Amino acid sequence: MAKKETIFVFGAHTDDFVIGAGGTIAKYIEEGKKVISVVFSLGELSHFWLKDHVIKGIRSQETLVAGELMGCETIFLKLGDQKIQEDYDKYHLEEKLLKILNKEKPTKIFTHSIEDPHPDHKTVQRITLDLYEKVNFQPKPEVYVYSVWNPVSFKTSWPALYVDVRKTFSRKLDALKEFKSQKVHVAYPFILLVFRAIKNGIKIRTLFAEKFFRIK
Repeated sequence: MAKKETIFVFGAHTDDFVIGAGGTIAKYIEEGKKVISVVFSLGELSHFWLKDHVIKGIRSQETLVAGELMGCETIFLKLGDQKIQEDYDKYHLEEKLLKILNKEKPTKIFTHSIEDPHPDHKTVQRITLDLYEKVNFQPKPEVYVYSVWNPVSFKTSWPALYVDVRKTFSRKLDALKEFKSQKVHVAYPFILLVFRAIKNGIKIRTLFAEKFFRIK
């Protein structure tokens, strides 16, 4: 039996992979591909009034349910919120991720945009590119970036990938609704996601689309 095509989606926090690529993840699963989401941090600082173990438990469960809705697997690295690089180095996680990547041999890796202003998102993007240089299989995966807090991208020199998600966009929104803990502080604006998906869809003459830039 031929090995399934495998795709990785790296996200700094629990809901980033859904916000940035949820419709695409669900579409790839429908096409018979294997998608693995790697969540670097559980984002515990977003709920400073709760004990760490409480919010980590809540957010990890929300993430698992959201992943199941879309059909992807989830790997939690459990690095400190706003301490991703520090903990990544401290616990020697480069070796762990390289081992996973070399075993799975993904064709594509999706990660954060360097234009995203969030420092944890920038850190995960740097880590992704460093891992790309060190994987030992050929051909190397294509690397794409997605947007979370940067609704407008100015790096127009990168080639764009548009994915038609008209059949899976509702599943992305359903997955995002599982992050109920986020609603008590700053829920990601659904209207922005819908507007962005419609705008991208116009480019490829469909109702909803997700847009990525290929940087490798």
